[in-house]
Amino acid sequence: MSTAEIRNQYFDKLFNTPGLMWLGQNTNHMPTHPAVRAAMHAAIDDASFNAYAPPLGLEALRHAIVADLGLPDAKAVVTDGAVAALALACRATCGAGKGFVTTDPGWKWPLQFAQRAGSPITEIPIYGEAHRYRLSIDALKASTGEDTAVIYLVDPNNPLGVCYTRDEIAAFASRAKELGAILIHDCTYRDFADDHTLAAQFYPEGTITIVSFSKWLGFAGLRLGALVAAPELLERVLPYSEAPLGASVVAQAGALAGFAVKHEWMRELKSLVRANQAAVAETVAGLPGLKVAVYPSHANFLVIECADANVRPEALVAELGAANIMVRQGAYHTPRFGDRFIKVSLSVPAQWARAFCEALPAALDAARARGDAPVDAQF
Repeated sequence: MSTAEIRNQYFDKLFNTPGLMWLGQNTNHMPTHPAVRAAMHAAIDDASFNAYAPPLGLEALRHAIVADLGLPDAKAVVTDGAVAALALACRATCGAGKGFVTTDPGWKWPLQFAQRAGSPITEIPIYGEAHRYRLSIDALKASTGEDTAVIYLVDPNNPLGVCYTRDEIAAFASRAKELGAILIHDCTYRDFADDHTLAAQFYPEGTITIVSFSKWLGFAGLRLGALVAAPELLERVLPYSEAPLGASVVAQAGALAGFAVKHEWMRELKSLVRANQAAVAETVAGLPGLKVAVYPSHANFLVIECADANVRPEALVAELGAANIMVRQGAYHTPRFGDRFIKVSLSVPAQWARAFCEALPAALDAARARGDAPVDAQF
């Protein structure tokens, strides 16, 4: 059986597990805002989904996206999730001899998109206290050159949760501009940050901004995201689109309603996430060998280091899975550093976070005893 089939069956099993607590995919499991639910129900009731959406997205939603970002001179194209936006950006900018530079750890799929296009990949290590778990401008300068065509920055970082300062973003944008490289600024988790700066403010002509509705609005299964760029840059990107018939009408209706209530929604959601982070951090502090890498995280998850606890992340994933709790092992994000940590998603009901805290000590002991894990814990 192929790896793809094994992987699909693994996630199908998870998807069909009653009562599973999803603490591994950074998804938002809070009840949908009533206004958003009503908008999607209306889109179903009036059967507007019988027609294709406009190819670049509903105009009202396109305007709402750039307004929310504060980039009035930019244009948005609505996509089937942020991953589709990233794939489009990579198809348009990557190719043989076009260097692609990113961090390790980071988000794995754009690296694969770039590799398929023929781009040589450079991953700058940022894991660990020596790097302060973040990219520095000196490291970026040392790892980029005249062959660099794309700099891909996940900010806040997935899986670490670090968020870059205004000065750092300005420096990264300046380096990209100096090289004439495209800066892909993946802002999937920006709404969970206490403060966030867009690279497009400093380098509008060369920055592609990626946004997602999966995390803040809870639309992971509805697949909705966007690619935002200056009009001239967007014109370069759009010929590479493989989605000429638009994104989900129902999801776009929900997203429009989401923007109308975003301020109140995010105030409540961020409060919940921070409280869940605090509960997990307190539990981890009481378990020898475990440590939260970045706290507080500016995203909706935490990285828990377990290397000093003499336990394999995959074994810990398997033991927590036996308690109906799904978390993610580090190797999903980084082969180089993946043996050091697990990642726990926390935009979830408080009782799920409590269940994780209660299950962690016994799961840690059991994982240490077994030392290994089933093959399906690798995904």
